Amino acid sequence: MTMQIADTVSLSASDAKAREKARAAAARDSLRTEPPAVRIAIITLAVLFLSVFVVLPLVVVFAQAFSKGVLAYFAALAEPEAMAAIKLTLIVAAISVGLNLVFGLVAAWAIAKFEFPGKTFLITLIDLPFSVSPVISGLVFVLLFGAQGYFGSWLRDHDIQILFAVPGIALATTFVTFPFVARALIPLMQEQGTQEEEAAISLGASGLQTFFRVTLPNIKWGVLYGVLLCNARAMGEFGAVSVVSGHIRGETNTMPLLVEILYNEYQFVAAFAIASLLAMLALITLIAKTVLERHLDEGQDVNDH
Repeated sequence: MTMQIADTVSLSASDAKAREKARAAAARDSLRTEPPAVRIAIITLAVLFLSVFVVLPLVVVFAQAFSKGVLAYFAALAEPEAMAAIKLTLIVAAISVGLNLVFGLVAAWAIAKFEFPGKTFLITLIDLPFSVSPVISGLVFVLLFGAQGYFGSWLRDHDIQILFAVPGIALATTFVTFPFVARALIPLMQEQGTQEEEAAISLGASGLQTFFRVTLPNIKWGVLYGVLLCNARAMGEFGAVSVVSGHIRGETNTMPLLVEILYNEYQFVAAFAIASLLAMLALITLIAKTVLERHLDEGQDVNDH
C-alpha cells in the first residue's frame, strides 16, 4: 500500500511537470502567431538598435586603435605609462575579486542556508552599491581616510597611505563590486535547498567538509559566473577609482583613467589602444557569460529531474 501511494505521488508530480512544460510550449507557440510583418519589424528594430549602440562603438574603438598600423598599436601598449596602468588594473582586480569571492561565498551561505535576525537587512546592504553612485562611494573613502577624514590624522601619524595609492583604489573597487558574487550565488543556493547538506551532516561530516564536498561542487558554475562579472566590473571601474586615485601618472592610473587622460591630450591611438583591451575584455566576458549560463541552466534541469 505504501509503495502504491509513493508511486501515485511520483506520477502526480511527473504529470504536473509535464502539464507545466506543455503550457510553456503553448505560450511560446502563441508568441509566434503574430503576422510575419510584425515579427520582421520587431527583429529589425532590435538588430538595428544593437548595431548602433553595441556593435558600431566596438568597431570604432578597434578601427581607431589600428588606424596608424599594428606597430603603432603595440608601441602605444608598450609605453611605460600604459604598462603601469595595465599592471595596476590587474593587481586591483585580483585583490577585489579575491575579497569578494570570500565575502560572496560566506554571505550566500548564510542567507541561503540559515534563518537569522537581520537577514533582510543584510540582503539590502549587499545591494547597496547597485543604488549608490560610484563617485559617492569614492567620496565615502575620502571622508574616512583623507587628510581631514575620520582616520586621516591617525594614518598620517603612522605613515600609512590609503588614498592616492593602491589600497584606496582596491577598497573603492571592492566596494562597488562586492554584490556580484553574492548575488550570483544566493538564488542558486536557495533553489538547491539544504537537503544534501543535512544528509552529509547526519552522516558525520563536519561543516567544512560539507561545504567543500557538497555545497561547493554544486555551485561551482555560479561561483565562476559571479567571479567573471566581478572581474569585468573591477577592471572597468572609473567613478570610484577616479575619486580616490589622485591621477598620479604611472602610479595610480588604471586603464579606464588612462584612456580619459590620453584622449584629453589628443593621443587618440594610445587612448583607443588601451580602450581596445577593455573592449576585448568585454567580448571575452560576454562569451564566457554565455557558456556559464548554459552550464547553470543544465544544472538546474538536472536538479529538476
